[in-house]
Amino acid sequence: MDISKLFLAFLVGGIVCALIQVLIDLTKLTPARILVILVCFGTFLGAVGLYESLFELAGAGISVPLIGFGANVAKGVKEAVDSFGFIGIFKGPFAAASAGCTAALIFGYLACLIFKGKPKRSR
Repeated sequence: MDISKLFLAFLVGGIVCALIQVLIDLTKLTPARILVILVCFGTFLGAVGLYESLFELAGAGISVPLIGFGANVAKGVKEAVDSFGFIGIFKGPFAAASAGCTAALIFGYLACLIFKGKPKRSR
């Protein structure tokens, strides 16, 4: 693996995380809303065709955050619309995101079985 590719992944991933941290620190947005913003941003990048170029440049630096999930949904919609027409708008996101959602549910459930959660203290 080329060291410059690793550096770019680290740099782009760090920039994404720094921007998210700025949103957390300077706004009253909840973490859930920030996650939705990331998915929508990834969907936008995938829909306009910019995500693939960013992925070629940064690799995991852009794909690991939820931006990659959103781009995957956009790609699924494009492919389903090409195959099934209008109904692909509704079918595509589910087909593209089903593996990621299933993994999140299974690992989240396993984490609940292993660890004991505590209520969040109010400030």
